[in-house]
Amino acid sequence: MSITRLWWVRHGPTHEKAFTGWRDVPADLSDTARISRLHNYLPHDAALVSSDLLRARATADAISAGRTRLPHDPDFRELDFGVWDGLHFSEVSDLHPDLSRAYWETPGDVKPPEGESWNELHARLRPKVDVLHRSAYEDVVIVAHMGVILSQIERALGVTPYKAMSHQIEPLSVTRIDVGPNGWRAEVINHQP
Repeated sequence: MSITRLWWVRHGPTHEKAFTGWRDVPADLSDTARISRLHNYLPHDAALVSSDLLRARATADAISAGRTRLPHDPDFRELDFGVWDGLHFSEVSDLHPDLSRAYWETPGDVKPPEGESWNELHARLRPKVDVLHRSAYEDVVIVAHMGVILSQIERALGVTPYKAMSHQIEPLSVTRIDVGPNGWRAEVINHQP
């Protein structure tokens, strides 16, 4: 079994000051120099897939030149924040103080009303990521969202969800995870080309 390199790219900035899960908001891709550096940093012969949300699709389109474009995939969407989506963090804390604290401090099965838990995100992602790392591609670029990338950091580092959530994942950053015979290894986290 060879090594597959998964290049996780967080979509461009949205400038949202609220929970942004499945709401389809655009990315600001006006920093063309940064997009160019990102494009050049990533392997040019890689396959490229993205979440189906606009901010991820547009970011993937901006770095797609020369790469094999795979269909957008809704399973690479951000966590579904349910009724919290679009609310400021302080509003959520006021509405659901105990639930919001538990969501961040003991992630796992805790979920927002009408939303998705950390464990449900993993269940949604695991089969899709496993298909990618078992594919014929040595390098796969996945344009996704912060929660998605953090979940894969948890998987690669073998840490708790709480510990994984302590990592910063900036817009247009790259987190590279290698999958091979010796398991999962996080090579780069939150690199900003």
